[in-house]
Amino acid sequence: MSIFAVQIIYMLIKNAIYTISSPEFEKCPVPDKPEFAFIGRSNVGKSSLINMLCNNDKLAKTSGSPGKTQLINHFDITSSSSKGVIFKWFLVDLPGYGFATVSQRSRRRWEQMIENYLRKRENLSMVFVLIDARHSPQKIDLAFLENLKVWKISFCLVFTKSDKENQRTVSKNVKAFLEAMKKTWQFLPQHFVTSAVKKSGKDKILIHIEEVVDQLLEK
Repeated sequence: MSIFAVQIIYMLIKNAIYTISSPEFEKCPVPDKPEFAFIGRSNVGKSSLINMLCNNDKLAKTSGSPGKTQLINHFDITSSSSKGVIFKWFLVDLPGYGFATVSQRSRRRWEQMIENYLRKRENLSMVFVLIDARHSPQKIDLAFLENLKVWKISFCLVFTKSDKENQRTVSKNVKAFLEAMKKTWQFLPQHFVTSAVKKSGKDKILIHIEEVVDQLLEK
């Protein structure tokens, strides 16, 4: 291998296509491939992160107004692994939880839709829970993680918007969040620190997705 060649050590997303937006999990696509869902507090930077991972700034709709994602959004992904193997999977953009300016009835409907999806979607392989790295631990995020514990859902943490604060503050907030989790968690999940602007953390998340897919294929 030439010293000038670039060695790909993580998978690459070759194609990402919007598939469908579903109002409830029963209307989601046929669960015939691994599925990775992304969720977080409203306005946490979820769409920007998804677009970064998929190399497409127009894939997931971004908005400055919280609560714009109101349905279960599926994207059909075709990837090439670090070994050159082509495989397909679903990426799912879930509605945010928290401060959307909607009625209590609508918010409860979203919450039930999300819970049903997380607990009943049979091909769900991993949930990426997004946490805003600019802030100290928020009760709403910690409470959502407690729900995932009760439901026995596998998840990772993704700390977003790390470019919006200095690295010292980001590191402090990440450490504080993990310390808060230690009060009720025996084992901490894997976590990633990202910036959609600087494209940081992208390779580590894609490596992790590939590892999960490899484990599924071995079964």
